[in-house]
Amino acid sequence: MTSSVIYQGGLRTVCKHIQSASIIETDAPTDNQGKGERFSPTDLVGTALAGCMLTTMAIRARAMEEKLQGVWVDVRKVMSAAPRRISALHLTFHYPPGFTSTQEQRDELEHIAMTCPVKESIHPGIDLQIDFNWP
Repeated sequence: MTSSVIYQGGLRTVCKHIQSASIIETDAPTDNQGKGERFSPTDLVGTALAGCMLTTMAIRARAMEEKLQGVWVDVRKVMSAAPRRISALHLTFHYPPGFTSTQEQRDELEHIAMTCPVKESIHPGIDLQIDFNWP
């Protein structure tokens, strides 16, 4: 088993990772009757994509792992109304001051990110806009 999710009432869940016992709480978003005090389940889709991209980049580019420390991704989720679903995810990568890379390294990192398991699991009907914003 991977996780256990318990409904707490008030449109909140508590999600427990079985192996580590770490916890994530979710709330319904404010545009869907919720308080928006936590990540919504749909927020976690874009967040998981960014985390997966960064993690696989670091795994596959071990020689660059130290350089990748401090890289961050801004995630914007766009919802459609009918049917209510994620219609787009916009991800923008940002690099810390002093980050340098060759074109070959950038190409490799982009390929790794664009083939991560979460990206490969995203429905093709979701518009993905990913900007690596290289320095």
